[in-house]
Amino acid sequence: MSNEEHAPHAQPPQAQQAPGPPPEGMTGRQRLVAGLWPPRLTRAQLVVALLLFGLGLGLAIQVRSTSDDGALRGARQEDLVRILDELDDRSQRLEDEKTRLEAQRRELENSSDQAEEARRQTQERERQLGVLAGTVAAEGPGITFVVEDPMTAVEPDKLLDTIQELRAAGAEAIQVNDVRVVADTYFFGEAGAVQVDGRKIRAPYRFDVIGRPQDLEPALNIPGGIVQTLEKEQATATVTRSEKIVVDALRPAERPDYARSSPQ
Repeated sequence: MSNEEHAPHAQPPQAQQAPGPPPEGMTGRQRLVAGLWPPRLTRAQLVVALLLFGLGLGLAIQVRSTSDDGALRGARQEDLVRILDELDDRSQRLEDEKTRLEAQRRELENSSDQAEEARRQTQERERQLGVLAGTVAAEGPGITFVVEDPMTAVEPDKLLDTIQELRAAGAEAIQVNDVRVVADTYFFGEAGAVQVDGRKIRAPYRFDVIGRPQDLEPALNIPGGIVQTLEKEQATATVTRSEKIVVDALRPAERPDYARSSPQ
């Protein structure tokens, strides 16, 4: 015998059998389950299923969002009136709060302005008092009055009369040579050895005066006034108007020993 006769015959591969129809004798429900399980999905069917799932989810969200607006559309007239009244009340409360806050802001601004104005007035008053007391420098329009005394004949009382005439004419700040003239200023000595508040001064005597020039100059040049009186002493006196007179001689600020400010 040949080898071909004794070799076992090769078995052909068994083909996969397609599922056949359900066996006879099954109920309709059993046949439905047998047809659906196990699932046999292709890729195309899976993609379609995912698309249908996304579409359904979007529709559900849209319905949910529109249902809130539909709540007002389906509300009763009494409910709508009540909701409107609540909105009006809330709007009114907000307007009242806004008005109150604006009033507080205006009050704070006015208080700040008043405090600033009070501070400014206090500083201005302090400056004015400092000018009168001679503790701060001053400048402004006025005159320069220079007395030449070549014969050494001008007595201290003549210089004091000059101060009195200038004050009466409205002088606000006066300086004689390098001495600041204040309320308690005094002149002492004799011709050629004049003292002002205990400080010696020498001719020429220069008066720097701040005030209205139109009032100060005539007060010195009136007939029988200071200028003519000094000329009788063979002195010469000249008056010069100026738009800017500087009075910068200062007096030390003195603290009173006993007097204190009163609340009234």
